[in-house]
Amino acid sequence: MPPESRAPSLGLAACTAIVIGNMVGSGFYLSPAAVAPYGLLGIVFWLVMGAGALCLGLTFARLARRMPATGGPYAYTRAAYGDFAGFIVAWGYWISIWASLPVIAAAFTGSVIDLVPALRGNRPAGIGITLGAMWLVAFTNLRGVKEAGFVAEVTTYAKLVPFAAIALLGLPFVHVSHFAVFNPSGQSLLTASAALAPLTMFAYLGLESATVPAGDVRDPERTIPRSTILGISVATVLYVFGTTVVLGVVPREQLVTSIAPFADAARAMWGGWAAGVVAVAVMISSIGALNGWTLLMGQVPMAAAKDALFPEIFGRVSSRQVPAIGIMLSSALATGLVLVQTSGGPGFAAAYTMLVSLATMTAVIPYVFCSLADGLISTRAGALPRIGVVEIVAFLFAVFTVYGCGPAPVLWGLLLLLFGIPVYVWQRHERADAPVAAHRTR
Repeated sequence: MPPESRAPSLGLAACTAIVIGNMVGSGFYLSPAAVAPYGLLGIVFWLVMGAGALCLGLTFARLARRMPATGGPYAYTRAAYGDFAGFIVAWGYWISIWASLPVIAAAFTGSVIDLVPALRGNRPAGIGITLGAMWLVAFTNLRGVKEAGFVAEVTTYAKLVPFAAIALLGLPFVHVSHFAVFNPSGQSLLTASAALAPLTMFAYLGLESATVPAGDVRDPERTIPRSTILGISVATVLYVFGTTVVLGVVPREQLVTSIAPFADAARAMWGGWAAGVVAVAVMISSIGALNGWTLLMGQVPMAAAKDALFPEIFGRVSSRQVPAIGIMLSSALATGLVLVQTSGGPGFAAAYTMLVSLATMTAVIPYVFCSLADGLISTRAGALPRIGVVEIVAFLFAVFTVYGCGPAPVLWGLLLLLFGIPVYVWQRHERADAPVAAHRTR
């Protein structure tokens, strides 16, 4: 049965869960420690970045209404700018996903070890738990998109309860004196804002998640825009209130070195049992984030392969109509990163950290392309160009985030994208040779 004939299985609840599940992950759990040196400015910046993310979400919503195509950012970029730009976005987006999986799985492993102290210092056990979580989610996705959507719903809505409790019920515990200094970092407002941009943007990555599996979404013209805006709004509220509570409860000196900010805040407010609940919530959330990103990890290369821009193997689907080979290959690459990180040398760890930073930078590039894509697509469709305030804000927001990543990640990120050019050239060569080969066999 061809992929086009399968019945769409993702509704509003599942799509919203995928958006929230992909956004609310390790970037949020560790963010209070990361923004602690910036005090109240960090809270204000969550709101600023939330406004920028909402503009991006509105942009993706408009694109989804115009052309709900599988592949999301890749499909929109290709339609607006052509094959090469579409390939670059798909290439960078794909790399950013599988390179981020070990970080998400590590958050799961850390919570397991926190609950089972006997595992502390046991490196083989840590590696086994990390790889086990990644491959468990991969095999779940191999069962089908419907199953992946169900896991996203369960894990997302289950994890929101304890974090929403901290964000709302923790407000009376906040010490206002913790916010007496607006910007305690000692840096200028511009420098501090540039430093905060990638720290907060990392938590907003995934806002476009509902657009990627468009072929499996019921009533995509309505479902995708609604789930995107709803997911961004819920995440922003959680980010602002959650970070406010943690910064207002835990002293800044303790917070900047914390590896579990929300657990520390819960422990300070309600005791050790609350910290344990948070640890379980992080485990559930990590599985949910792994599930959502694994779903996208197969969908984006599959969409590009169907357009002959990625190797054909990524476009093959299993009997359950999922890109099984693409998921397996991508998971294998993520496994390699885990093994490199834990191989024992500081050089390996530094290389791994740099690669993850580059992957994060490449994840923002599609936002730059897509922010203005609707204007080009509407022009080619015979309509008037549509570039308004929302699109301009979204573009500036994305560009500023890239700027905030710093010169080294941007430089090396560019080189990482350029390494995709040989793949693109090879695919164009294969496409050009296909009609010749077919003619010779007649």
